Amino acid sequence: MNARTSSISSIGLVLALTMTHVHAQESPGQHDAAHTNMSDMSGMDHADVPSNEEAHSHSKATKNKKAEPEEDASHDMQSMDHASMQGMQHSMPSSNANAMGGMQHGAMPSDAHGDRAMDAMGPMQGGRPPADARSPDYSDGVGYGSMVGMDMRDNAPIGMLLVDQLEAFDGQEATGQRWEAEGRYGNDRDKVWLRTEGERSHGRVEDADLEMFWNRNIATFWSTQLGVRYDFGEGPTRNWAAFGVQGLAPYWFELEATGYVGENGRTAARLRAEYELLLTQRLILQPEIELNLYGKDDPARRIGSGLSDAQFALRLRYEVTRQFAPYLGVSWVRPLGTTADYAREDHQPLLDRQIVAGVRFWF
Repeated sequence: MNARTSSISSIGLVLALTMTHVHAQESPGQHDAAHTNMSDMSGMDHADVPSNEEAHSHSKATKNKKAEPEEDASHDMQSMDHASMQGMQHSMPSSNANAMGGMQHGAMPSDAHGDRAMDAMGPMQGGRPPADARSPDYSDGVGYGSMVGMDMRDNAPIGMLLVDQLEAFDGQEATGQRWEAEGRYGNDRDKVWLRTEGERSHGRVEDADLEMFWNRNIATFWSTQLGVRYDFGEGPTRNWAAFGVQGLAPYWFELEATGYVGENGRTAARLRAEYELLLTQRLILQPEIELNLYGKDDPARRIGSGLSDAQFALRLRYEVTRQFAPYLGVSWVRPLGTTADYAREDHQPLLDRQIVAGVRFWF
């Protein structure tokens, strides 16, 4: 208690000397302002605070008694109690009192006093924003106007027809025509997908199919397909339920895998892969491979079980525009397994190399 009392006494003495020095040098206007500020400190007991003369005499007595213990100086200031200091605190402006309140606790405001500290700093920091200060869509209450043709149609239904191959071929045994095309219509997630391919030779369609799918996007560049397939040409027609997946693999390989379930327990599968190698911005080399598999023999259509046939082709096209490109190429068709046995019976070559020429277009 003696050390604390001595500290408070020293603070009071320095405060009194400072006020005496300022009072001696202030201008008349400043004297009035200081007098006004001093009048606001009415809460301080004047009897407890020494006057200028008493402070001056006390200072001289302190100089003359340097050798005396510090307890004597602290004893002279015991008349200034804590109540008088509290009176000084309540007489100050509210903002200063709040600031001193933080210093009185000796630390930053705790969590319990966080809201009160924020309220005290509110006028200086701009205050808390109201709950409806900003609209959720950042429109600030401004309505949307009518802008014809400027709305974003990133999910609008669109259609496309791609004739990937419309060509004539010349092989060892026959010449003819071949086509492969697909069309689609829908939005980014769901589309109706049509696909057909076939071959015509000797004045008639020898082998062709038509497929229709519901195409559902499941990932970037990938979609599932569910639909039906119809086979026609030589021999009886066949109907299949179809399901598969198609998309763009890493390094820009276009892949397609489709399974089929038909009548009388028939099953089939088709695997296809192609790649576009840009020699220039207009000259493009496109290799393509296709494999067909069947679960059981179909002698009426001259198809055997297992891996039925494999096709490989190279087509070099020149894009006059992006939508129109003529091409030249070569293809190889190889029947396998039981299908090769049917080819031998019909006196057909097991490896047919064909020169092809055609056009690719889309719109």
